[in-house]
Amino acid sequence: MSTWQDWLNHLKNMDIDSIQRTLESYSQFGPLPGLLLPFIESFLPFLPLILIIAANANIYGLGFGFLFSWIGVTAGALCVFLICRTLGKNVKDKLMRRFPKSERFFNWIERKGFTPLFLLACFPFTPSVIITVISGLSKVPFHTFLLATLMGKAVMIFCISIISFDIANLVEEPWRIFVSVTAVLVMWFGGKSLESRYQVHG
Repeated sequence: MSTWQDWLNHLKNMDIDSIQRTLESYSQFGPLPGLLLPFIESFLPFLPLILIIAANANIYGLGFGFLFSWIGVTAGALCVFLICRTLGKNVKDKLMRRFPKSERFFNWIERKGFTPLFLLACFPFTPSVIITVISGLSKVPFHTFLLATLMGKAVMIFCISIISFDIANLVEEPWRIFVSVTAVLVMWFGGKSLESRYQVHG
């Protein structure tokens, strides 16, 4: 039991250097470690996702680092969502009986749909596993969750990747910050446009 706890504490306290060393030690497996670590974070949210994304960007390069992190994070979120959607009705009923005010939150997520899910996915410090579980337990359509997750996580991972990649040169390349802000705005307006389309034709 103590060995398991020691391992968990080690994972919690990993810094970017130790994450990079861990990923590099499994370099013979190609991109698999870069995909698996962000995937596992969806189930173990105490893992330092920001540092994992930064390590991927610095090990695999900006393009592939972003791609591996995006695939891993999105695949993990979708798995958690589908598990909750499959097992969810009884859990949701018990949750609402125990916490009656939670019904208002479920109704808010179901009514607003894309916008809150997209915005929450954009920010790295939101409790994404809680949002994913609630979305899976709610009546939010799968395509809405998928679209919001794909776009929101893309914004979040791209911003972290482009800022943390070769961070020593960030001061000499302020355009990276400008590109990150622009990406957030473009994805926001694009998401709003798609949301309006769903509301009209859905």
